[in-house]
Amino acid sequence: MANKGLVLSVLLIGAALSGCASTRDRQDAAEATYGGGNAYAPAPVDGGVSLSAGNSAVGLPAGVHDATIYFAYDSDMIDAGGRNKIAAWARYLTANPSATVRLEGHADERGTSEYNQALGERRALAVRDALAAAGVAEMQMSTLSYGESRPAVQGLDERAFAQNRRVEVVR
Repeated sequence: MANKGLVLSVLLIGAALSGCASTRDRQDAAEATYGGGNAYAPAPVDGGVSLSAGNSAVGLPAGVHDATIYFAYDSDMIDAGGRNKIAAWARYLTANPSATVRLEGHADERGTSEYNQALGERRALAVRDALAAAGVAEMQMSTLSYGESRPAVQGLDERAFAQNRRVEVVR
Protein backbone atom coordinates (compact mmCIF):
# COMPACT_ATOMS: atom_id res chain seq x y z
CA MET A 1 0.00 0.00 0.00
CA ALA A 2 2.86 2.38 0.85
CA ASN A 3 4.40 1.72 -2.59
CA LYS A 4 1.15 2.74 -4.32
CA GLY A 5 1.15 6.00 -2.36
CA LEU A 6 4.79 6.66 -3.25
CA VAL A 7 4.22 5.90 -6.93
CA LEU A 8 1.13 8.10 -6.98
CA SER A 9 3.03 10.95 -5.28
CA VAL A 10 5.90 10.72 -7.77
CA LEU A 11 3.48 10.72 -10.71
CA LEU A 12 1.58 13.74 -9.39
CA ILE A 13 4.77 15.71 -8.75
CA GLY A 14 6.08 14.81 -12.22
CA ALA A 15 2.82 15.90 -13.85
CA ALA A 16 2.82 19.18 -11.93
CA LEU A 17 6.42 19.97 -12.85
CA SER A 18 5.97 19.13 -16.53
CA GLY A 19 3.40 21.94 -16.81
CA CYS A 20 5.82 24.52 -15.41
CA ALA A 21 7.78 25.36 -18.56
CA SER A 22 8.75 29.00 -18.41
CA THR A 23 7.49 31.62 -20.83
CA ARG A 24 11.06 32.12 -21.97
CA ASP A 25 11.31 28.40 -22.89
CA ARG A 26 8.16 28.69 -25.00
CA GLN A 27 9.48 31.86 -26.63
CA ASP A 28 12.82 30.17 -27.36
CA ALA A 29 10.93 27.29 -28.96
CA ALA A 30 8.87 29.73 -31.02
CA GLU A 31 12.00 31.58 -32.08
CA ALA A 32 13.62 28.32 -33.16
CA THR A 33 10.47 27.40 -35.09
CA TYR A 34 9.81 30.76 -36.73
CA GLY A 35 13.32 32.19 -36.84
CA GLY A 36 14.60 34.84 -34.48
CA GLY A 37 15.96 38.31 -34.83
CA ASN A 38 14.59 40.69 -37.38
CA ALA A 39 15.07 38.52 -40.46
CA TYR A 40 12.39 40.37 -42.39
CA ALA A 41 12.07 44.10 -42.33
CA PRO A 42 8.45 45.13 -41.95
CA ALA A 43 6.83 45.89 -45.26
CA PRO A 44 6.04 49.55 -45.77
CA VAL A 45 2.36 50.37 -45.88
CA ASP A 46 0.87 52.75 -48.44
CA GLY A 47 4.03 53.23 -50.47
CA GLY A 48 6.31 53.66 -47.48
CA VAL A 49 3.94 55.74 -45.41
CA SER A 50 2.66 53.93 -42.34
CA LEU A 51 0.06 56.18 -40.79
CA SER A 52 -1.76 54.98 -37.71
CA ALA A 53 -5.47 55.48 -37.31
CA GLY A 54 -5.99 59.05 -36.25
CA ASN A 55 -2.82 60.33 -37.89
CA SER A 56 -3.11 62.70 -40.77
CA ALA A 57 -0.33 63.56 -43.17
CA VAL A 58 -1.70 67.11 -43.45
CA GLY A 59 0.49 69.68 -41.71
CA LEU A 60 3.26 67.29 -40.74
CA PRO A 61 6.79 67.93 -41.97
CA ALA A 62 8.76 65.36 -43.96
CA GLY A 63 10.02 62.49 -41.83
CA VAL A 64 7.05 62.61 -39.46
CA HIS A 65 4.62 60.83 -41.77
CA ASP A 66 5.88 57.38 -40.79
CA ALA A 67 4.29 56.90 -37.41
CA THR A 68 5.39 53.31 -36.75
CA ILE A 69 8.59 52.28 -34.98
CA TYR A 70 9.48 48.59 -35.29
CA PHE A 71 11.37 46.39 -32.82
CA ALA A 72 13.37 43.17 -32.90
CA TYR A 73 11.99 40.00 -31.35
CA ASP A 74 11.58 40.20 -27.56
CA SER A 75 13.21 43.64 -27.47
CA ASP A 76 12.41 47.19 -26.49
CA MET A 77 15.66 48.56 -27.96
CA ILE A 78 15.18 51.24 -30.60
CA ASP A 79 17.19 50.66 -33.78
CA ALA A 80 18.72 53.32 -36.06
CA GLY A 81 15.60 53.58 -38.22
CA GLY A 82 13.47 54.07 -35.14
CA ARG A 83 15.83 56.70 -33.77
CA ASN A 84 15.54 58.65 -37.04
CA LYS A 85 11.73 58.59 -36.83
CA ILE A 86 11.86 59.65 -33.18
CA ALA A 87 14.18 62.54 -34.05
CA ALA A 88 11.69 63.75 -36.68
CA TRP A 89 8.79 63.47 -34.23
CA ALA A 90 10.84 65.27 -31.55
CA ARG A 91 11.50 68.18 -33.92
CA TYR A 92 7.80 68.39 -34.74
CA LEU A 93 6.62 68.15 -31.13
CA THR A 94 9.13 70.65 -29.74
CA ALA A 95 8.19 73.11 -32.49
CA ASN A 96 4.48 72.53 -31.71
CA PRO A 97 4.15 72.50 -27.91
CA SER A 98 0.36 72.17 -28.05
CA ALA A 99 0.58 68.97 -30.12
CA THR A 100 0.18 65.68 -28.26
CA VAL A 101 0.82 62.06 -29.17
CA ARG A 102 -0.23 58.69 -27.80
CA LEU A 103 2.45 56.01 -28.00
CA GLU A 104 0.76 52.64 -28.53
CA GLY A 105 2.97 49.62 -27.84
CA HIS A 106 2.36 46.27 -29.52
CA ALA A 107 3.91 42.80 -29.55
CA ASP A 108 3.66 39.72 -31.75
CA GLU A 109 1.68 36.79 -30.40
CA ARG A 110 4.61 34.69 -29.19
CA GLY A 111 4.69 34.47 -25.40
CA THR A 112 1.88 34.86 -22.89
CA SER A 113 -0.68 37.65 -23.08
CA GLU A 114 0.66 39.10 -19.83
CA TYR A 115 4.24 39.08 -21.07
CA ASN A 116 3.26 40.71 -24.36
CA GLN A 117 1.22 43.37 -22.55
CA ALA A 118 4.31 44.26 -20.50
CA LEU A 119 6.57 44.16 -23.58
CA GLY A 120 4.25 46.53 -25.45
CA GLU A 121 4.38 48.87 -22.45
CA ARG A 122 8.20 48.72 -22.31
CA ARG A 123 8.36 49.56 -26.02
CA ALA A 124 6.00 52.54 -25.62
CA LEU A 125 8.00 53.75 -22.62
CA ALA A 126 11.27 53.40 -24.56
CA VAL A 127 9.90 55.66 -27.32
CA ARG A 128 8.53 58.11 -24.72
CA ASP A 129 11.90 58.24 -22.96
CA ALA A 130 13.72 58.83 -26.26
CA LEU A 131 11.33 61.66 -27.15
CA ALA A 132 11.74 63.17 -23.68
CA ALA A 133 15.54 62.97 -24.01
CA ALA A 134 15.19 64.89 -27.28
CA GLY A 135 13.32 67.70 -25.51
CA VAL A 136 9.65 66.74 -25.87
CA ALA A 137 7.59 67.73 -22.82
CA GLU A 138 6.17 64.84 -20.79
CA MET A 139 2.69 66.39 -20.95
CA GLN A 140 2.74 66.03 -24.75
CA MET A 141 2.95 62.23 -24.54
CA SER A 142 0.90 59.37 -23.19
CA THR A 143 1.56 55.63 -23.44
CA LEU A 144 -0.70 52.65 -23.89
CA SER A 145 0.02 48.96 -24.46
CA TYR A 146 -2.14 46.66 -26.54
CA GLY A 147 0.28 43.74 -26.22
CA GLU A 148 -0.66 41.14 -28.82
CA SER A 149 -4.36 42.11 -28.95
CA ARG A 150 -4.21 44.39 -32.02
CA PRO A 151 -1.94 42.89 -34.66
CA ALA A 152 -1.19 45.04 -37.70
CA VAL A 153 -1.26 41.90 -39.85
CA GLN A 154 -2.46 38.34 -39.31
CA GLY A 155 0.00 35.49 -39.76
CA LEU A 156 2.28 33.05 -38.03
CA ASP A 157 5.49 33.74 -39.92
CA GLU A 158 8.39 36.07 -39.18
CA ARG A 159 7.19 38.62 -41.74
CA ALA A 160 3.89 39.03 -39.87
CA PHE A 161 5.57 38.94 -36.46
CA ALA A 162 8.01 41.70 -37.53
CA GLN A 163 5.14 44.01 -38.51
CA ASN A 164 3.36 43.40 -35.21
CA ARG A 165 6.36 44.31 -32.99
CA ARG A 166 5.87 48.06 -33.00
CA VAL A 167 4.97 51.35 -31.37
CA GLU A 168 2.50 53.51 -33.26
CA VAL A 169 2.67 57.26 -32.74
CA VAL A 170 -0.93 58.49 -32.83
CA ARG A 171 -1.80 62.20 -32.99
